[in-house]
Amino acid sequence: MPRPKTKKELVELGEANYRSLLNFVRELPREELENEFPPGYLNRNIRDVLAHLHHWHLMMLEWYKVGMSGFKPDMPSKGYTWKTVPELNRKIQDTYSNVDLKVVKDSLEESFENLQEIIAQHTEEELFKKKHYPWTGSTSLGAYFISATSSHYDWALKLIKKCKRQLA
Repeated sequence: MPRPKTKKELVELGEANYRSLLNFVRELPREELENEFPPGYLNRNIRDVLAHLHHWHLMMLEWYKVGMSGFKPDMPSKGYTWKTVPELNRKIQDTYSNVDLKVVKDSLEESFENLQEIIAQHTEEELFKKKHYPWTGSTSLGAYFISATSSHYDWALKLIKKCKRQLA
């Protein structure tokens, strides 16, 4: 499906890509869930990938909270710029490196639901009109949600499949 342009498409693609990712992970045998990815990948295993998604959900929720209260959020995160996202992603990986996969999955589910609730509260215009909210700059709120949801889930599933193939 192409990049969402409506609220319905945003919700449907986010849900579809999220469920595809979780279903793929659920069907893997336990040992494959714990396998380390091949060298050269920041995220070392499935837990790392799911934790990465969860943390980016949390950042999106924070941007939203700060932005909707009339302030400019620290994007992508305090102390980081878009150019230093690789460093931020390393910090995220370190943060969750000792967290159990089940805890990560439960956290991801909760943060996913929180994002869906926020999306549901907005009209199509609020989501897709560029510059509707000052804190989103020259883009739309929907563009941020697409990046934090459907596009990110697609990336995650492709990464996991690629690493699984390389290990086979």
